[in-house]
Amino acid sequence: MLLEIMKAKLHGGCVTEANLEYTGSLGVDSDLLKKSGIVPYEKVQVLNLDRGGRIETYIIPEEPGSGKMEVNGAAAHFFKKGERVLVIAYVQLTPEEQQAFNPVVLILNEKNEIEERLVKTDISLK
Repeated sequence: MLLEIMKAKLHGGCVTEANLEYTGSLGVDSDLLKKSGIVPYEKVQVLNLDRGGRIETYIIPEEPGSGKMEVNGAAAHFFKKGERVLVIAYVQLTPEEQQAFNPVVLILNEKNEIEERLVKTDISLK
């Protein structure tokens, strides 16, 4: 049996651009990707904190240090520039692997800068 567990979360980031005519998905500053463990083209959920929408898409890397969080293509119908979002990546683990796994949460400010890095260590079902 495999469990689907949160791998990483970018919490409270801000959409820097919503571009309907772009062929792509969610572009994120590659520094944020490296620090969170989310990899390019990985499937993610994107939640709109301001309006409550939720989509699934994939990550494309943006320039390091750019602070970009660009919603592209059809996903741009659900997000507007300036809205706050959560980006969540998941991993499939066995129950044994889950016991030793620690997800990463990056708390972001309105400039998509890291305010705090949390490593969740309280997910054990012991």
